[in-house]
Amino acid sequence: MALAEACYRLTRQFPRDELFGLTSQIRRAAGSVPANIAEGHERENTGSFLQHLRISQGSLKELETHMLLAERVGVMAALDLQSVLIQCESLGKMLRALIRSLQEKAATR
Repeated sequence: MALAEACYRLTRQFPRDELFGLTSQIRRAAGSVPANIAEGHERENTGSFLQHLRISQGSLKELETHMLLAERVGVMAALDLQSVLIQCESLGKMLRALIRSLQEKAATR
């Protein structure tokens, strides 16, 4: 949620002509990460949870790509990009660790 919040704050600075372009794409991908984690957890089924965690990973990579593009086309400062990429890397590691843990737990059942 903190990453999604940061993305919303950063995209407020984007030009208005990006409202339906990068702004929309970044916000959608950022919101998708915690939403899929929550949805998968609510299913109370390890297989479904794992699938939703993988979808979250995909959304996270999509977010990183949109952010890199935003910096490359000049609507985001390099310093802001670095801050978000650090958060993305940390969250990605947490997701991978959780997925591994759940896979190991499921394999021992």
